[in-house]
Amino acid sequence: MKLGDRVKDKLTGFEGIIVGHCEYMTGCNQSLVKPEGLKDDGEMIESHWFDDQRLKLVKAKAFSLDNGRTPGGPQHW
Repeated sequence: MKLGDRVKDKLTGFEGIIVGHCEYMTGCNQSLVKPEGLKDDGEMIESHWFDDQRLKLVKAKAFSLDNGRTPGGPQHW
């Protein structure tokens, strides 16, 4: 699974888009899953970290960003 894939946690059913990934020396790699949509009150739903082996792919490349168009800020060396 990769950034931008829609996944579902096999244990809880929590579903969303992978927006972050972390690899550990111990091999317990995790992905940060951000649910789509908002709560009823308009607030954002919190993202959660899951061990990769708990995640099931729902849709590959479900979301992408064109980061090539980001001009970035000035470099202060």
